[in-house]
Order: sequence, then structure tokens, then C-alpha cells
Amino acid sequence: MKDIRTYIQEQPLLFDGGMGTYYAARTRSTHRACEWANLTDPQEVEAIHRAYLDAGSIAIKTNTFAVNRLTFPTQRCVEVLEAGYDIACKAAGDKAYVFADIGPIEALDDRDLTQEYRFVADCFLKKGARHFLFETQSSDQYLHEVAAYIKSRLPDAFILISYAVQPDGFTRAGELAEELCRRTWEDENIDAAGFNCVTGARHMVELMKRVTPVEGLFSVMPNAGYPTVRDNRTFYDGSPAYFAQQVATLHALGAQILGGCCGTTPAHIAAIPGAIAAPVAHVSYPGAVVTEGPDFEVDPFWEALCDPQKRPFAVELDPPEAADTKKFTQGARELQAHGADIITIADCPVARTRMDSSLMACKLKRELGINALPHMTCRDRNLNATQALLLGLCAEGIGNVLIVTGDPIPSASRDEVKSVYNFNSRKLIQYIDRLNTAVLPHPFHIFAALNLNVRNFSVQLGLAEKKEANGADAFLTQPVLTEQALENLKQARETLKGRILGGIMPIVSQRNALFINSEISGITVDEKIIELYEGADREKGEELAVAISVEVARRMRPYVDGYYIITPFGRTALVSRIMDEIRKLDE
Repeated sequence: MKDIRTYIQEQPLLFDGGMGTYYAARTRSTHRACEWANLTDPQEVEAIHRAYLDAGSIAIKTNTFAVNRLTFPTQRCVEVLEAGYDIACKAAGDKAYVFADIGPIEALDDRDLTQEYRFVADCFLKKGARHFLFETQSSDQYLHEVAAYIKSRLPDAFILISYAVQPDGFTRAGELAEELCRRTWEDENIDAAGFNCVTGARHMVELMKRVTPVEGLFSVMPNAGYPTVRDNRTFYDGSPAYFAQQVATLHALGAQILGGCCGTTPAHIAAIPGAIAAPVAHVSYPGAVVTEGPDFEVDPFWEALCDPQKRPFAVELDPPEAADTKKFTQGARELQAHGADIITIADCPVARTRMDSSLMACKLKRELGINALPHMTCRDRNLNATQALLLGLCAEGIGNVLIVTGDPIPSASRDEVKSVYNFNSRKLIQYIDRLNTAVLPHPFHIFAALNLNVRNFSVQLGLAEKKEANGADAFLTQPVLTEQALENLKQARETLKGRILGGIMPIVSQRNALFINSEISGITVDEKIIELYEGADREKGEELAVAISVEVARRMRPYVDGYYIITPFGRTALVSRIMDEIRKLDE
């Protein structure tokens, strides 16, 4: 066959459809990855390849999407990859291009997955693969390095990177479609880029308009509409004729590589050539989009935080455990009256259910005119829910959010309540930063957490630098209650570019201090402080809390832009006294 680049210059390259969904429909199987069929049912896999080839596909994907050493035992991984390539080559013969199909490789930790991608690529290279498809990717992490590696082994290899982008223009990793395509096209080791999966054909048209004019070879492989579930099986009911019409529109917008993903059968693929040959209605480019949003006042807290002559107070007040907000709102009023510039509201602290922090922030802002900083965890929300919540906060005039990973569900509750982590705090910060740029009429100021009490602070500081690189504007630190925490704060001041609010936690009793040291992750109380509380009653404990908190504020004062005070046990009167005394330091 002629070189694939020459082929694409002359006519569109038509791919096949969704192997996994079509295999499940033909075999009525739902319990096992279809890739195992390369070993257990190779005749069926070959029959599916041939069905797509008969429908007009000139390029087919190997049945290896989910095969890697994180999902398959190493030896089986190699066997399934090699069998998948052999089956596709047998079906294609010399009449179609075979693409080594590599799906996203994901790990629960932060390990470098470059070697895993290289391992899979090496298996295909040894079999003689010349065309590579990295599909359904949510970011370009690792892919540039792997593309360079493949080209170093096989300079004329053809590499296509395809991203799974939601209708809102973001991947589930929070990456913006336009930026991904731009970075991919700029890489000389990558031949083509595009979109597949997640969206139906009509939504993919809108996505493609966002990246026009196309700067390189562009690929589109939409789903056959959106799935429905019947009898525990997933079905795609999209019409082949409608699907093909939308693919023709994508071709008119500049896509030279066409095909299908989930739910697309040979019938869907067979309808595409005729739709492309027919006249396509004029397609307009969107041009500049001006978004009008509500009028926002200048954020007084952020202004104060940026003023070198001021050190504003952010005071944390836990939301109610029940539906009664009276005590919470009274406490917020008292704190505001004594100079709190913003009330921070934890998101189900220690993973215990409390009233939603974002709803409480909106209530304070709307009903009492009190500025609020809701905490937002990565626990228990997927990307859709997160964006929906952020849009609501923006509409309510909330201009600041604190992003934290969130405490895991306590072990005693795990049987009934599951933790859901689709991303970590760094990824969520990056996602909000992209929303600020592309979607929101009024950007959020993004705050992040900085733990000064960890043993290896250099690692924590490195994470904070990554948060800054991803869009964090400022940091709230864990409480400073040891000499080491103060030294770490000094180091953070020298290293970080963003604003820093130094953490202050009033200790009210020796029992309170011992509990914090033993039960609360991320906070350490100096033994000398604990000794001061021995035998102290409530009154004496509060006097010590004021004195120690003010001394902490005095010592951290040269290194912070503001103070972050955590209210103990709802004692807003105590925190009000502390703010009054700290304010005297500037007099």
C-alpha cells in the first residue's frame, strides 16, 4: 500500500468503529474485556475486522485498547498484544492500514507511566507495526515522550493521538481541547491529532469548531449517540444515516481522518462515504465569543491580601451538622463584626457529613453580605458535578475557592459510603484555571493548602510549586505550632510566588492538644505548648489560647500576607478576641 501520508493527502482515511461495543453486541458478553478474545475467540475478532473492512474501512484498530501491564499480567499482556496485531494484519492483508491501538494507561498513584507506554509500544514495534493510535486520552502527559521514543526506533512511523473531550470542551483530566490540540500539532514527532469517544457526532462538530482553523491532520471518531442501559447492557441507538451526516460536516470542517467509536457498527461506517460525497450545508466558524455575565464587585478580601500594608483574616467556621443554620450564621456575624475579612467553610471535614460548604457560602453572601471561601474537595464529585457547582458559585458571586484533595472516608463507614476520587487537588486547580480562561465570566481566585508539619517538607513544597504552575493564586497553611513549622513557613515564603495565609489554631486545653497530635493528620502541637495547659481550667485555657495564638502571629508576621484562623469547637468569641489582639501588632 502507498504511504499513509500520501493516501491522506489524496482522500479521507476511513477508520473502523467501536470494537468493544460491537463485540459485546454480537456475542452478548458483558463480563470480560473483549481483548481477551484475541486468545479465546480469535475467529470472532477477525470476523469483526472483516465486517468493518467490507463496510469500507481502509484503516482498522487492533483489539488491544485496554491491554497493558497494569490491567493484564505481564506475559498475558504480551500474548494479547501480539495476537491482536496478528489478527488485524491477517484481516487487513495488503488492502488496509493496521493501527496499533493503545488506550490510556492509568494508575492510582503518581508514578511515571512513560515506561508502561514504551513497553506496549515495544511489543508492537517488534511485530512490525508502523502506525500507532493513542486513543481516548485525557491529557498529553507521557505521550510526547513516547512519540519521540517510537520515532527514534522507527522514524517513518505514523502516530495519531486522539483525545476524549466532553461537550463542554474539557477532558476528564481538566484539559482544554484547544490547548491539547495545539500542543500536539506543535510536536514534530506526532503526525495527527483529534477527538474520539465521550461525545456523539453532533457535539463533536461543536468541539471541532473550537479548534478551527485546523493546524494539522485532524481525526474524528465520535460515538453513535449516547448510551442507554437495558437489562444491565449498554446500547447505542444512534441512526447510521444521522451519524454519517454529522461526520460529513466534520470532514467539511477539515477532518481528514474519519471513523467511529463506541456503538458504531459497520452500518455506521458504510454510510460515511455516501454522506461525504453528497453536498454539505455551509459550515460557519464561530469566531470570537463574548460571554456576558453578572456584574461582580471587586473582591475586598483579595484586594486586602494583595496590599502589603494589610494582613487580612480568613476565619474557618465548620458548617452545621444538622439543617439548623442559626448558630452558624450568628457566629459568622460575630466574626465579621470583629474584623474577619472572609469566612472559610470546610467541605465535610474529616469526611464526616456536614452541610454543604458551597451552599453555606452562597447563603452567607446572599443573605448576610458576608464574603465566604468554600473549601472544595476532590472527594465524591466527578468532573461534571464539579463544573456544575463552580458555575453555581460563580453565578452567586463567590469569587474564591480553596481546593484540597479531601480526607478519605473513615474505615468504619466504607461499607456504606465510598470515596470517589477522579482527580487530585493539582488537577482540580488546573481544571478551574482553564474554566477561568475559557468559560467563566468572572474568574475564581484559587487557594490551595500547604502543610507545614510534614517531615519531608521539600516534597510538600514541590507539590505546592506544581499547584502554582497549575493556577493556584494563594495558599492557606496548616497551623504553626512548632519551631519546625515556622522554619518551613520561612522556606515557603522564599520559594513560592503566591500569597500565603499563615495558619493559626487556638489550643483550648491539654486534652485538645493531645487529641490533635494523636488523631488529626497534618497538625503537630509542640510538647512545650502541651505542658503549658497541664491543670488549666477553661478560663485559663482560653487565656493561653489567646496568648499563644498572638505570639504565633507575631513570629510569622514577616512571612505571611494574611492570617488563617481555625475556630475551635465553634468558639467564635475566643477567635474574635484573638483577632482583636493580633490587630494591635500593626498599631
